[in-house]
Amino acid sequence: MTQPQLPLADRAALVTGGGSGIGLGCALRFAAEGAHVTVAGRGEDRLKAAVAELEAVAAPGARVGYVVADVTDEDQTRAAVEHAASLGRPLTAVVASAGGNSTMGPITLVDTQKWRDTVDLNVTGTMLVLKHGARHMVRAGGGSFVAISSVASAATHRWFGAYGVAKAGIDHLVRLAADELGASRVRVNSIRPGLVRTEMVETVTAGGPVLDDYLACTPLGRIGEPADIAALAAFLVGPESTWLTGQTISADGGHHLRRGPDYRPVLEPLFGPEALRGAVDG
Repeated sequence: MTQPQLPLADRAALVTGGGSGIGLGCALRFAAEGAHVTVAGRGEDRLKAAVAELEAVAAPGARVGYVVADVTDEDQTRAAVEHAASLGRPLTAVVASAGGNSTMGPITLVDTQKWRDTVDLNVTGTMLVLKHGARHMVRAGGGSFVAISSVASAATHRWFGAYGVAKAGIDHLVRLAADELGASRVRVNSIRPGLVRTEMVETVTAGGPVLDDYLACTPLGRIGEPADIAALAAFLVGPESTWLTGQTISADGGHHLRRGPDYRPVLEPLFGPEALRGAVDG
């Protein structure tokens, strides 16, 4: 790809959760397409390793860097956005990929603090990145914000606790923000990945009955890769999607057409069959 063909040249991008997994996949794609990319996350060693990967693929002249930031901390999130916006190009692309889950198990046994932590990380964290990122994009005359949701926001994943609930919150946040920010030419969309090969789910993707069930629920019959999600994210922040906003797009091999996965083989030995149907003492 020659320099004039680089679709993201002369713009800055911020990717939270950019040290690994889907976030890193998005950052790699953006850097290769000419963007100046800042990755943010909580682990400095992981971010340094990510920057080394980004430098290896970045288009000529594209700058890459990192900021240590916890997206649930507003001051740290603001600082990450400010850094991404200080690279000499307008910040017009933001991907909120930081997320996770601490609440696997029956709803009648859920740890309330872990529930709050999961909602805070996914919903509040995404909101803070949007809050501060959108301010810069409005001043720049427009931009694109992409949140990473999940198939679990639409198809119930039994015993996932707060995760699907939090991702559904992200999807609504995206619609709300798209409605508000359209007047400033800021587009806001979310991607609902299915099972993607990342560190967070490596115990599933390594194989076994849960993976078999995921594949049975997926018409295209394979695990997703971070590059699959990155391709859609690059489209959403690029010049060919400028009339697209307020959308939640499934990138899951068709998983949303069927049902959530069955985690019973993993969770029943831990909690017992009675607990999985909600029967607990006390």
